[in-house]
Amino acid sequence: MAAIVLTRNMQLAKHHGSGVVGVLCMRGYAAAPPDAQDAPRPLKTTNLSAMKRGTGGRSSFNGIVATVFGASGFLGRYVCNKLGKQGTQLILPYRGDDSDVIRLKVCGDLGQVLFHFYNLEDPRSIRDAVKHSNVVINLVGRDYETKNFKFKDVHVNGAARLASICRDVGVERFIHVSSLNVEANPKPVYVSGGSPWLKSKYEGELQVRDAFPNATIIRPADIYGSEDRFLRYYAHIWRRQFRSMPLWRKGECTVKQPVFVSDVAQAIVNAAKDPDSAGRIYQAVGPKRYQLSELVDWFHRLMRKDQKRWGYQRYDLRYDPTFMWKVKFTNLICPGAPIAGLSVDRVEREYITDKVLPGVPTLEDLGVQLTNMEDQVPWELRPYRAALYYDAELGEFEAASPPKTIESRDELRLFA
Repeated sequence: MAAIVLTRNMQLAKHHGSGVVGVLCMRGYAAAPPDAQDAPRPLKTTNLSAMKRGTGGRSSFNGIVATVFGASGFLGRYVCNKLGKQGTQLILPYRGDDSDVIRLKVCGDLGQVLFHFYNLEDPRSIRDAVKHSNVVINLVGRDYETKNFKFKDVHVNGAARLASICRDVGVERFIHVSSLNVEANPKPVYVSGGSPWLKSKYEGELQVRDAFPNATIIRPADIYGSEDRFLRYYAHIWRRQFRSMPLWRKGECTVKQPVFVSDVAQAIVNAAKDPDSAGRIYQAVGPKRYQLSELVDWFHRLMRKDQKRWGYQRYDLRYDPTFMWKVKFTNLICPGAPIAGLSVDRVEREYITDKVLPGVPTLEDLGVQLTNMEDQVPWELRPYRAALYYDAELGEFEAASPPKTIESRDELRLFA
């Protein structure tokens, strides 16, 4: 083949009458060693950070290979999207049917997002999922217990198993999502002994610390966003008693500081890239604090189900035993998936005031600009409006007034 090319080039040069004959010698495949075609290119280094490619974006590689446990959950979808948007290669373990996670394929370009079947109680499948990663994010959690997975199985044993295996295979960063208000002995409100959910989250933190001392722990408050379990919990008809809302002490003695899901996801992404965040705890809370009563009233004003239009009102849960009967009946008939997420432990956690510990960093220390609830919640609750398809005239319905925030001095007076 090389001889034919050489002869053809000589004929073209003579035809054009050039005084100088230029000959381009091309090396054919036959001149290469027999095994040179299939031989892999030797790597100069195994450091993933040195293999960055591209200018940024979903088709690039930023040097991070991240395994995200719990990617199919509410928070996991946002984390995967933000990681893939920055050129992270994703390994997404899943259990059950692959249709739960297949929509995450579009988080990255072809070959950037890989799926791996695993079982939280199978160390071998976990090891296969993390052995090629330098960042592992644990978002696995349960809001209610089932016959297969109790709180301790998921929040304590499962988290400890993930952290231990990541340490053994040499993972550089481990990020664990816990919860705000965790403590060994939470103050009881309705359930004697306090919330088992908060206890298991606290024990899970201790187990993760023992297995992976440099783990980064995120403690989020109630997270709101699309398909959340905070706004839609109060918007669901099963949470109400007819047109009334039962709240512990009418919700006037509970203070909440909800956080937007995109802010939490951005904090996790920033922590994965920031080496200074290793071994630290971050409190994921919103920019403002509200009384629970103010929030719930505001939600119903946004849904056009306030007292003026719909007859809505709040009352004290302590004097209505029938509501807790309904909660227990819900858990009895729907043990695997309670209606509206209504469970005894969820009602218990609902009335625990969010405690932000002084001296513990927050999302702002990770460079996150927090989102105000007043800017996001009206859009989230729009599908729950009464007379949703009514073609209202401009100005026919007055805008819902925002909730009142609570200051530190008012909070001290509230709990005095």
